Amino acid sequence: MKRIILSPWTALLTLALVLSVRIVDPGFVESIRLRYFDTLIASKPNTENNIYTVNIDEASLNQYGQWPLPRAEYAKIIKNLYERHAGLVVLDVLMPEPDRTGGDNVLGKSLKKFKVVLPNFPAPNSKNKPHPPGSAVVGSNNLDMMITYPGLVANLPIIEDSAAGVGVVNTLPEIDGVNRRIPLVVRVDNQLYPSLALETLRVATNNSTFQVKMSELGVEKMRLPGDIGIIATDNLSRIWIDWSQQNKRVSLIDLPTDFNNAIVIVGPTAAGIANPVPSSIGSIWPQDLQASLMATMINHVVIQRPVWADTAEILTLAVLGVILIFLTKWTYVGIIFGIVSIFGTIASSHYLFIQNLWLGDCVYISGALIIVMLHSYTVKFVAEYLAKLQIKKQFGSYVNPTIVERLQKNPELIKLGGERKELSIVMTDLRGFTALGESFGDDVEGLTQIMNDYMTALSVPVFKNDGTLIKFIGDASLHVHGAPLDDVNHAKTAVRTALDMIKAIDEFNIELTAKGRPPVGMGAGVNTGETLIGNIGSKTKFGYDVLGDSVSTAARLEGQTKGYGVLLIIGPKTAELIRDEIPVFELDCIAVKGKTIGLKIYTSVEDSVGHRDFLKHYYAGDWNRALQMIEYCKKQHPDMAKYYDVMTLRLKAGKPTNWAGVYHATSK
Repeated sequence: MKRIILSPWTALLTLALVLSVRIVDPGFVESIRLRYFDTLIASKPNTENNIYTVNIDEASLNQYGQWPLPRAEYAKIIKNLYERHAGLVVLDVLMPEPDRTGGDNVLGKSLKKFKVVLPNFPAPNSKNKPHPPGSAVVGSNNLDMMITYPGLVANLPIIEDSAAGVGVVNTLPEIDGVNRRIPLVVRVDNQLYPSLALETLRVATNNSTFQVKMSELGVEKMRLPGDIGIIATDNLSRIWIDWSQQNKRVSLIDLPTDFNNAIVIVGPTAAGIANPVPSSIGSIWPQDLQASLMATMINHVVIQRPVWADTAEILTLAVLGVILIFLTKWTYVGIIFGIVSIFGTIASSHYLFIQNLWLGDCVYISGALIIVMLHSYTVKFVAEYLAKLQIKKQFGSYVNPTIVERLQKNPELIKLGGERKELSIVMTDLRGFTALGESFGDDVEGLTQIMNDYMTALSVPVFKNDGTLIKFIGDASLHVHGAPLDDVNHAKTAVRTALDMIKAIDEFNIELTAKGRPPVGMGAGVNTGETLIGNIGSKTKFGYDVLGDSVSTAARLEGQTKGYGVLLIIGPKTAELIRDEIPVFELDCIAVKGKTIGLKIYTSVEDSVGHRDFLKHYYAGDWNRALQMIEYCKKQHPDMAKYYDVMTLRLKAGKPTNWAGVYHATSK
């Protein structure tokens, strides 16, 4: 279970979760996506348009009087605007009630003389009869797919019927309350009515109708004949407002002398009269929103969210997420891929908007990839951290701290489960333990402390030479060179370590005898060969250990040290690998107990021609001649006197009848 939990592939669950959230697309996800679209649209360079908004502000009320203004004043304002060469006037003021000053007829006559577009407002209940819409609808049986209002508040009939056009002032905020897309037509009483912006452009282009083609999914196509042409909308007739479309803003009491045939939208901005509308660029006045909406259509700006966008984004996240999880196997490759994917997604989104004005969401993809990366790498780092702790726990007492640190940095150096490789094995055994134990009597604690000191002295050379201490077996020890870290000179290192261990015990004896205790000795066997090394044991309990004939042979070699009167015996493969740097002294060709094939054994001492001649006669079976050479050899090698004494006894005992140059050991 732990292995499954710590697998980087568990990040697939996180990927599935973020994909599910994106498919469900809850409100907070949509809100974030819309805010990102705001930044894309706002990044467009500004476009100046021949559209004016004339604001009835506080200064205007100071001059014209209280709100609402008398209808006769509106007539004068309209006349004044056209005298200043307005192309078309839009009076964004609803007038459903009779004028308190009796100026409705005056305004009605002015509206018949000058082209003016007026607003209607959606409401729960209708009031007054709205101006008949100039709509040509194909597929009118599908009107129920449109945005529908129960009623419409129109102007007084004398005003409504005199206007050149009347459009519905409506908004349709997104889930976060911000207006980004405005419907161009709405349904009231099973009739399509144009928005104020669409109606204004219809009047401005001298069209009698706007054309809508409907299907069972809603609006299929919308068209305003002439310069405007096809208007790309969604199925609800909405278009994205291009907020980079700029209009000129003036006060009613500070009008330009020449509007240069511009569309002029008149609306209130005085405090307490009109309410700003929330938009992508902040709160704006309704007439400014209408100006941007008109300019978007006039300049044929088609900002759209392609119908395939959601599917493409979900598939992109799925593909990039799976690849990312796979590549986290290689730490830096995965990180680089993740960063490239995130920035590539962002760049692609910006490119598609700049080139095609397509709105693509890179925010959710990027955020989801970051979450998947965090999951993958958190699991990866936790797994590696636990592996390093395991290594420290497992190898802290086997090897020196430097090796432990290297294994923690690269756990792959350890082949879990075991591997075969050529190693050099060193087996040691304590000599003189019986006398040492008797000197302590019943003081078991004291003996234990001395044994701990002995093993510590033994361990220092092992760690110093980067050996791996496999285990202590009573008063014996087993360590190897060449694993877990490779060492091409493992044979030489093993022999040097064995010699250092012998010296360490000599130094230990100085302290031991100073305490009045008998000295101890140590024998060591070194052998090189193919060995199985790794985590070996049962399913519930295992340890770092070695197996193989090379290990048992090293133990047999150590067992022969007493029989040959030496402290160190080296196997044939080890001797072959070290003889160019470390002196070797051939002792015998022996078949250790349990073996039938002989192997030559050595110790680390300089040999001589005399000793080689001695062995030549010994192997050839000329034991009398070999016996005659022993005294000469002792003089050449006084430090090997015990060895020659052993060989003297053997030679005097007589040659076996089946002698073939191999001595068969009878003890371990």
